[in-house]
Amino acid sequence: MGIIDTHAHYLEEDFGEELFPLLDSMPSHGIEKVIAVGYDLRSSREEIALAHRYSFVYAAAGVHPENCYDLPTDWSSQVESMMQDDRVCALGEIGLDYHYDNTDKAIQAEVFEKQLELAKKLSRPVIIHSRDACEDTMNILKKHLPRGVLHCFSGSAETAAEVVKLGMYVGFTGVLTFKNAKKALAACEAVPLDRLLLETDCPYMAPVPYRGKRCDSTMLRFTAEKMAEIKGVSTEELIKITKQNAETLFGI
Repeated sequence: MGIIDTHAHYLEEDFGEELFPLLDSMPSHGIEKVIAVGYDLRSSREEIALAHRYSFVYAAAGVHPENCYDLPTDWSSQVESMMQDDRVCALGEIGLDYHYDNTDKAIQAEVFEKQLELAKKLSRPVIIHSRDACEDTMNILKKHLPRGVLHCFSGSAETAAEVVKLGMYVGFTGVLTFKNAKKALAACEAVPLDRLLLETDCPYMAPVPYRGKRCDSTMLRFTAEKMAEIKGVSTEELIKITKQNAETLFGI
């Protein structure tokens, strides 16, 4: 039973010349499918090209909140055009990020909501990024009721339960394996098995025993083992369930 990594960024400089040999090795490591996620117009196009190169790679296209400033006037039509590609399975990653002091919350919300409206128009799932913006993110999700996932979930167990009530999925990274991950563990406990997704968010968030190193999809089994422990099932059962969840949500 292969693993699906529902959130990866493989075109970052961290991979360099190792990228293609690494991707070539994925099937031998039990990685069945990977969703390569864009965060702006350029990276979205590049992830789509990568998905055309590898049959097990799918792409997501969208504008991340940190990249929503100074967009060209036709940015939304560019995203819509990319969504027509048969290798694109989701619109993302999109959302809100208030981590930095110079955040323009109004612009972020405008770009986020336009993309949620586009996803609804096209009947496509969304990949949501939310950092230090829980209340506003949840309010916008309750307004639009998209089909999708809160990726790299960092909220409380109570918020995780709210996300599930909205009919959405919750994705967890290698953070689950960290010693100080009590909040993530509680949130994972609160999410039913049929709403959980595995992801790396690579090259970031490498699980223990690789914490602090460049992450990639081959490390995802360590996250799966920890998630299985939290949910009281075998690792193979957890991988099977999260695989089915990913295929259901993304149609891959």
